[in-house]
Amino acid sequence: MYAIVRTGGKQYRVSKGERFFVEKLEGDVGSVVTLDDILLIGGKGDVKLGTPTIAGAAISAKIVDQGRDKKVIVFKKKRRKGYSKKQGHRQPYTQLEVTEVKG
Repeated sequence: MYAIVRTGGKQYRVSKGERFFVEKLEGDVGSVVTLDDILLIGGKGDVKLGTPTIAGAAISAKIVDQGRDKKVIVFKKKRRKGYSKKQGHRQPYTQLEVTEVKG
């Protein structure tokens, strides 16, 4: 059984036991979070499609890690004008492990 869940403005296809990275969520490592913005649930032949979400469906996931991604360098330059600007950005993330898909 799998589900398509929306969190942090992105959509993820997940199933039980799978680990995936999302935008940072509040919570400590080891705590359980519930994601209830489920767009689709599929499995062995039957598919439930939400309009836009499925009422009563939820995903329980355990927080495995909280961290920050590798640094991305943002460099801007205008030639012959003496303008250059360098910035760096590290995106915070949360790694989740799906424990249950309720639908």
